[in-house]
Amino acid sequence: MSTIASRLIVTFLSVLLSACAAVDAGSGGAGEMEIRSGTIEQLTLTQMQTNHDSGVGAILGGIGGLAVGSLIGRGTGRDVAMVAGALAGGVGGNYMEKKKYDQPQEAQQIIVRTRSGVLVSVTQPINPALTKGMNVYIEGAGNGARVVPQG
Repeated sequence: MSTIASRLIVTFLSVLLSACAAVDAGSGGAGEMEIRSGTIEQLTLTQMQTNHDSGVGAILGGIGGLAVGSLIGRGTGRDVAMVAGALAGGVGGNYMEKKKYDQPQEAQQIIVRTRSGVLVSVTQPINPALTKGMNVYIEGAGNGARVVPQG
């Protein structure tokens, strides 16, 4: 395999794997979490979109495309087929993963009145232990916020 094709494949796989890393922007630091307390004012059933972007489909598709591409041609043509196969397989694998696993799931929208009087709305997967009027904690902030029973 030529040096250029080898470098292209290594670069592609490096970019693909580094894209799977999660970055936690906006947190106060490792292990820190904002916790507020309050009382549940309202519970409403709804649906929420899952965030299932593990990248496994893209990686497996890329590897499969690379393997199929290696069976085509010789020399430079084979190198081009391997890179094209890896790219096409990565895109196809990512599409299939999203199609299968990115389905809406049942959730509940919880409105909590905090001790300071502010209303906070959190949408999260259904927690049957939560009821209207219950004292709860709100852990975290933004998309990572969760309502949990006190005690």
